[in-house]
Amino acid sequence: MKTNRDKLVKVALRGEIRHPVFGSYKVSHQGEALILPGTGGITYNHRVGDSCMDLVGDHVEPGVSIYHPSKRESDALMYLSCIGNEAIVTTGDAKGARGWVTGSHGGIENVILDFSLEDMEKMDIGDHIQIRSLGQGLELTDYPDIKVMNIDPALLAEIGVEEKGDIIEIPVAAKIPAYLMGSGIGTASAASGDYDIMTADPSANEKFGIDNLKFGDIVLLEDCDNTYGRGYLEGSRSVGVVVHSNCVKMGHGPGVMIILSSKNPIIQGRLSSEANIANYR
Repeated sequence: MKTNRDKLVKVALRGEIRHPVFGSYKVSHQGEALILPGTGGITYNHRVGDSCMDLVGDHVEPGVSIYHPSKRESDALMYLSCIGNEAIVTTGDAKGARGWVTGSHGGIENVILDFSLEDMEKMDIGDHIQIRSLGQGLELTDYPDIKVMNIDPALLAEIGVEEKGDIIEIPVAAKIPAYLMGSGIGTASAASGDYDIMTADPSANEKFGIDNLKFGDIVLLEDCDNTYGRGYLEGSRSVGVVVHSNCVKMGHGPGVMIILSSKNPIIQGRLSSEANIANYR
């Protein structure tokens, strides 16, 4: 595919490993009050490629979560970090370790990274990590109606997008109908963070393969317009990556960060069990 990759700007971003945060009991859609691990910190035993459904937690972020404590710098970290960007530890015992961005989580404003387990075991809360940001502003030159965001051009090139005349086809782990998209609807921009697949209906989870979703899975969102904000539009199509785990709260579930969107049905998905960013990195 032709892109404007040679015109993009690569810049350094910096965040620090965030301590897990906690507010109060998580009240489930069944009315249970639960104490569960969730956002932030270093998650050693759940990483990209692992199930995002078969775990005991709420909004769990796989791998390493970073943030910036200052608002404007945090905004830059969130908006400019792209899935697939290289990340390098710059302080602490793991200094020099290299990983990559796997998504960002809106609301809590964390960028999520994957490193080897060996490197994560050397890390400490507060260690600084630098991201080599590249990707925002990427365009598919021959498909001006498709908006691209939040993905490193090198990763997009590896995913296996096929051009078929006026449409493109991309491998996806699942196809999700618009009525299952919940928390995050109405956000002004999809170029930062995610929005959630609602999972309170067990029959829908089975019917659409949601029970089998993994961190890093690529999914097609049908009738979902993410070109300039998040909402419903019949015939629109969006493609995103699962960035955080299932949730117990009503209206929530696995978070999806958008990488492609069009107001027209010119993005098609072909189901593939290999459609996970861990398989292309």
